[in-house]
Parts: sequence; structure tokens; C-alpha cells
Amino acid sequence: MRDIHCKYVLTAADKAAVGNHTIRLDRERIAAVEPTTGATEPLFALPALANAHDHARPTRSSSFGTAGKPLEIWLHYLALLPAVDPYLATTVSLARSALGGAGCVMVHYTRVQGLTDLPTEAAQVARAARDVGVRVGFAVALRNRNPLVYGPSEPILAALPPAARDEIARRFVRAPLPVKDLIALTDAIASSASETFDVQYGPAAVHWCTPELLEAVAEASARTGRRIHMHLLETRYQRQWADANFPDGIVSYLDSIGFLSERLTLAHCAWARPDEFELLAERRATISVNTSSNLHLRSGIAPLPEMIKRGCRVALGLDGAALDEDDDALREMRLADLLHGAVGFETKVERKAILDAVLVNGRRSVTNRDEGGTLSAGTPADILLLDWDKLDEDRLRPDLDPLDLLFARSTARHIKELIVAGKTIVREGRVLGIDFHAMNKELLARFRHGIAHNAPLAAALPELGRAVRDHFETPCC
Repeated sequence: MRDIHCKYVLTAADKAAVGNHTIRLDRERIAAVEPTTGATEPLFALPALANAHDHARPTRSSSFGTAGKPLEIWLHYLALLPAVDPYLATTVSLARSALGGAGCVMVHYTRVQGLTDLPTEAAQVARAARDVGVRVGFAVALRNRNPLVYGPSEPILAALPPAARDEIARRFVRAPLPVKDLIALTDAIASSASETFDVQYGPAAVHWCTPELLEAVAEASARTGRRIHMHLLETRYQRQWADANFPDGIVSYLDSIGFLSERLTLAHCAWARPDEFELLAERRATISVNTSSNLHLRSGIAPLPEMIKRGCRVALGLDGAALDEDDDALREMRLADLLHGAVGFETKVERKAILDAVLVNGRRSVTNRDEGGTLSAGTPADILLLDWDKLDEDRLRPDLDPLDLLFARSTARHIKELIVAGKTIVREGRVLGIDFHAMNKELLARFRHGIAHNAPLAAALPELGRAVRDHFETPCC
């Protein structure tokens, strides 16, 4: 048992913050949230945040040359990082997420280290999640076409100088596994699942998956009840490809094969249209909006107000590219509110919708459970405690609405404590279950040593970038 006496508590997205309340914990659950007449601590409590779309990338991508590059070439630069111990890489990434306030993290595992078979690697990811203490949704990345662009690779390879052509072909062009083996791989990895580690199907995107694979995923999800996590319409080039290949609509196609359901989370949808949002809303799918990632990768600004207007269930994700590349989920929440929330006196997205996205909808995407995201008796004890004295360091008005300061200035530096399943996993800027600084130091040392061996790829990537740019930007006629 533990009692937390708080100056303010936000119990739910649609509630006002209340003053002078005690949160009583009973192991992994909240026993009560009730007014207190005694002394309180300078704490502002709210449900732990959820990062609804991420990849557990171990370090900042701009550190190895990706800054300012659009997604279509940025993805290939990720291959510059050498393979390392998956436990080390994932632990560092999830610890950074916890330090940023996320108690739930979606891991679409698109970067396999490959030092062992994938089920063994996934077990190490699950161990990392346990040691850090966060809840994780682990989507097994499935992909079987279009390794270089959204179409055949041969024209891209033909446009490269011989040395670059050989290096790019060796690195990226290889025969995929049969569809049945890809589905079986996810089923095998499901043995690592637990109450805090949910295994999901993770088709990369429609343009990276054959219709046969997408249909198999839809069938497997319906049969097993596992969620699906997939990218959709992240960039304008993907929109162009979708319109050319699915003249009746890419979302309508997904619906026709039974892909759309409440078990589905779609990352981005930055270039989706109102009629597509309406269909996604009707099927109760979730959209993860990834604001900073879209800005970093020149993908545009997702139409969050339109999604809300059409009735979509929306979550927020960091996608490994928060504004300052620091996994600060509080700042990401505020950025979404600032960018999409209001113009002049017109409110386009209510703060309730932003809070619902980051507290409830994202949590459901990660855990595949329709519980939590609130602070009330019987709910999971997943709590973010902010230092109110730091948040309101000016102390000019005692009658301020705590939500005003939450949305005006909260960042990871205001986090006092992060509790998941009743256990403190972050306190005063430290991850309690692991030595984050030592592990991050070790990880970077391994990267610095290994990246030097990727000099041929580093030399070939600018050539690939020019060929990819010409592919997408040169008029067809």
C-alpha cells in the first residue's frame, strides 16, 4: 500500500483537475482517489502517457546523417547503424521513453538486429521492457516487396554507378520469406507475450506488402484477436502511389479484405482524405498522429482536426523523432495541441481530445486492453507525477487551472516520478531498473566502433538519394 498526497490530480481526459486529493495504491491497482484534508506534496498527478507509434530506435537518427531528409531516403540511412545486442539497444530506447513520461510504448519492430533468430531477439526485447518497467506493444514487422521505392528496384539500381549499385543491392535487395512463414513468425514470437508485452502483427505498409500478405494478416488477426499496427499514407509520394494503384481507394481496398477493425492502428494517415477518415471511424480503427516525426521527415502536417471532426479514434505517437529527438511525450502532447488546437477564437481540437489521445486511445493500441488511462478505484496504477513547484515556479496566481500550465510548459524536466503497475520506474530523472547512462555510453561506443565499417554504404547513399529523388520528382510525361 502507498498513499500519494497530491496538490492536483487529473483523473480522466474529460475531467477538470481537482485539488488536494490522495491516490491510494494497492499493489498494481489504484484502491481509491479521494479528497484529503491533510498536508499534500507539490505534485500534479495524471495517468501515465502512451506513445502509440514508435520503433524502439536506439539513438537519434540525425547523429548519423539523416537530418533534413524526406522519409523516402531517410529510411535507407538507418542501415548505417551496425547491429548490436538487441537487449542493450531496446533497453536504452525504452528507458528514454520512460524518462519522457511514457508508461506504454508501441514498438513496431522494423529494425531487426539479426544476431539471432527473431523469436530469440523478441524475447530480449521483452526482457528489456520488463527491466525498464514499461508496457509494450510489440508489432512484428512484415514486408515482402519494394525495398528501394514504391515500385520495382531495377530502374533505381540501373541509375547508380557500379560501386554504389553493388553496395545498395547487397544491402537492401533480397528475397522475402513466404507469406505463411511471415505469419508463422509472428505466432512464434507470441510466446513472449505477457500482461505487459502484447504481440501484434506489423505489416509495414500497403506499398511494402503484397495483397496476399495483407489478406493473410487480416485473417490471422480475426482468428487470433491480435492487433494490427501499420503505416498508411505518411507522405505525398505514398498518396500518389495509392491513387495510381487503388483507383477505388486504398482504405476501401483494406476494408474489402477485412483489414479494418477496432483491432487496427494506422500510423500517420497524414495524406488521408475526409471520406477515408469516415470509413476508418466507422470501423473504429485508431490513427496514431506523429506530429514531430512528420515535421522532421518533410511529410507534412496531419489533418488532426479533420480526423476528430469525422469521428476518428486518434492517438499520439513519437515515432522515434520527437521535436528535440529526446522522446519527451509531454512536449509532443503540447505540440499537437499548439499546432492543431485553435486559430484565433476558434477551437478546432479540444484539449479533452488531445488528452484522450495520449492517455486512453494510445494505451489501447499498445496493450490491446480497454482499461486504464484514468485514475480511479480499480484501474491500473500507471501514474505520472509532475513537480508542481517546478511547473508553477513563478507562483503568481493560486487560482490557475493546472491544465493551463500542463499545456503551456510541461516537459520531461518536470517529471518527479513515473509509476507503472504500481511500481516506480522513474524518479528524479533516473530509471530505477537499469543504469541508463552506463548502458547508453556502452551502446554509443559500439555504434562508433561499428559504423566505421559501413563506409561503403555511406558513400553509396548520396547516389541512392539522387536516384530516389529523380524517381519521385521527375514528371512521368
